[in-house]
Amino acid sequence: MKDPHYFCVIMAGGLGTRFWPISRQSRPKQFQDFSKSGKSFLKLAYDRACEVVPEENIIVVSLERFSQLVQENLPELPAGNLLLEPYNRNTASCIAYATYAILKRDPQAVVLVTPADQVIGDSRLFTETVLSALDYSAQNDVLLTLGILPRRADTNFGYIQTDGPMTDGTPLKVKTFTEKPSKELAQVFIDSGEFLWNAGIFIWKASVIAGELERYAPDVTAQWNGWEQYISTPLEREYLNRIYADMPRTSIDYAVMEKSQRVMAIPSFFEWNDLGNWSSLYEYFSNSEGNAVKINGDSLLKDNKGLMMFSSRKDKLVAVKGLKDYTVIDTNDVLVICPRDENTLKGFLSELSAPEFEKYR
Repeated sequence: MKDPHYFCVIMAGGLGTRFWPISRQSRPKQFQDFSKSGKSFLKLAYDRACEVVPEENIIVVSLERFSQLVQENLPELPAGNLLLEPYNRNTASCIAYATYAILKRDPQAVVLVTPADQVIGDSRLFTETVLSALDYSAQNDVLLTLGILPRRADTNFGYIQTDGPMTDGTPLKVKTFTEKPSKELAQVFIDSGEFLWNAGIFIWKASVIAGELERYAPDVTAQWNGWEQYISTPLEREYLNRIYADMPRTSIDYAVMEKSQRVMAIPSFFEWNDLGNWSSLYEYFSNSEGNAVKINGDSLLKDNKGLMMFSSRKDKLVAVKGLKDYTVIDTNDVLVICPRDENTLKGFLSELSAPEFEKYR
């Protein structure tokens, strides 16, 4: 039986701009099927949450304009469990909102906070790790984060430095956070054996994170003054529209995790992929021939190497021959063909964000 005091918050308000042109303003990546499962990122996160907390204790935080998309992806989600922010103000305000909503329900709540845009293999090991973390947090006033054993010197992830051996899942004191280091520094981190990838998955008592937000992020909590009178009442929407106008845009890492003395990390051994950009997606889908292909319709692919090919069209034949280290992204209204090199692709896609291409965003 799942503990009635255990909750999960799924953060699903991201804009997914780095996955354009598949991810769009009208349907960002958390509502897309980028994985091998045939399910959206959001649905995958929800299914994982169902394994560790009571289903009625799963909270989804998204943006007002994505309300219909959340309901389409999660028709089973109770209306009261969908929290809608007026604007995207990064993760500190998102977590504050969810924390206060949960505290009104259960002052003893212990909360798992997870992004909606990750792919996690070995669900059994993930469930065991999270349940262990929830149990630990229930007994200790700590801010736990899950750290992934790094497989390479990747510059797309944040890194967590710990103060102990990472041979098991024992919580370790966190010494430093480093956000997206250079390739050379990332390699130093890997070689030292002291660093974990920052998965952005947190576990804590709702009361503890509320206190740490008050202490280290007063510019955020000041906007939430009087929340007890408004959250989960008919006045909530008007209240949110008012306070979010001046809400600071800041991450929970910067606002709290890098400053708090309560932070600990659990070395985690489940398969984890943060599909944050096209390069990480290439690695996730790459096969033995170095090709990463996800095509919804029919295809004829021959003599390609290092090809990253994504097509969202179900009614279209895709035929590609002889491409080496290229990216091909095909949607209803956009076709991108570009060398796969990360910097080249990133630079080219940034050019396509010019005002004259706004109608394709």
